[in-house]
Amino acid sequence: MSSHQPHTPAAEPQRPGPEPAWRTRAVQVLHLLTSLPLGLFYLLPALMLATAITALALTFAHPWLAWTQELSITPLTWHTPIYAALLCVAATLTARLACRIQRERLDTVFGIVETQTPDPLPAPGPALRTWRLLFGPHAWSMVLYSTAAGLHGLLLAGTTVLLVVCGTATAAGALLALVVILAETAPASQAWWPLALMLAAPLAALAGIRLAPLAVASEMYLHRTLLLEAPQARVRRRLLHVHNSRLRMVDAAETERRRIERDLHDGAQQRLLALTLTLTRARAHLATDPDSALDLITQAQHASHEVMDELRRVARGLHPKVLTDHGLAWALPVAAERAPVPVQLHLHLHQRPSPRAEGVAYYVVCEALTNVAKHARADQVTVRAEHIPATGPTPALLRVSVADNGRGGADPDRGSGLYGLWDRLDALDATLNVTTPQEGGTVLTAHIPWKA
Repeated sequence: MSSHQPHTPAAEPQRPGPEPAWRTRAVQVLHLLTSLPLGLFYLLPALMLATAITALALTFAHPWLAWTQELSITPLTWHTPIYAALLCVAATLTARLACRIQRERLDTVFGIVETQTPDPLPAPGPALRTWRLLFGPHAWSMVLYSTAAGLHGLLLAGTTVLLVVCGTATAAGALLALVVILAETAPASQAWWPLALMLAAPLAALAGIRLAPLAVASEMYLHRTLLLEAPQARVRRRLLHVHNSRLRMVDAAETERRRIERDLHDGAQQRLLALTLTLTRARAHLATDPDSALDLITQAQHASHEVMDELRRVARGLHPKVLTDHGLAWALPVAAERAPVPVQLHLHLHQRPSPRAEGVAYYVVCEALTNVAKHARADQVTVRAEHIPATGPTPALLRVSVADNGRGGADPDRGSGLYGLWDRLDALDATLNVTTPQEGGTVLTAHIPWKA
């Protein structure tokens, strides 16, 4: 299950309208037109490997195969494995070049860019790096992708280009032939075949144009599957994401620790110091002025209650007791009552999710309400929490959404805490989406596994 970084569309400038359909189809056809000759180049690595394997197989099998002797195939010599190894090296290097060309093409034409993720493992030595470059798993995966891209270029791209180019050329040739026949006042019976071609050739060209989006879509799917979504690329991206997320969570934990320290220092610690001084004064007056000592003890008793309330407020910010005892359906109304903005609750929770899912959902709502109070300038917030049953391979989910009618434009880089929410949710393989509807405001939606 993938996790998504918060998407925060703010008030955007006027965007140019969509490109005309004819221009899009023209770009697709031209892209496929270049894919046809490149397909031959992409098949070179597979041809080199097939040549090397065939040469080795024939030379090794020469003593046992009579037909190789009849064809005068040279038996195995010391330089045959060297030639085969050189062909393998040329195949992997050519495949890497082919993949680089394909990446550049898809980036230039369609904007598909592969995120360059650093290798999380220590850098190997020069010898090991060279071996991995020439014969490592990534090199052979490049050969596989180059072969698949070459076959795709020859089959789908070739069919599309053949239909479009040949159909257009045939229609133009048929039109020219018809003009010549009419100009020479030839018999009308000779004009039927140009007319037939003028009707059939545009249909072939139209079929090729209709096939172009399918061919381009399949090419992009092939690129994503074999290159962008290869297991090694996914693992590297995941490790890099975990590294960045861990750093942000460490920073968030340090910020929270300082907040608790500040709250205790400015609140409970000062009250406890005042309580100690009051009790010291009461002890000093106990023998000489019992009535004054009693008043001081009474003040100390009230101060102790205030300290307890202060400590409860600090602890409530960490994990409220009502959430542990009664669940999310009881804790969210308490959080809504403390919010400075009026909150409407729509809760459809007939049973409790896992404690981990409840804790993250409660934190998401509280952080979202805090962001609304600080940044949104809203006067109404709607909080929804509901159970989404499992459907097929998709597990049951806890969906929590917070929608306000403020100015919108939530930005994670402006200290709104969205990165913290994203990190907490991502730890549970949950997702977070932040959108700004056309009617204004901001909608934050989190999908959390029910049994997280």
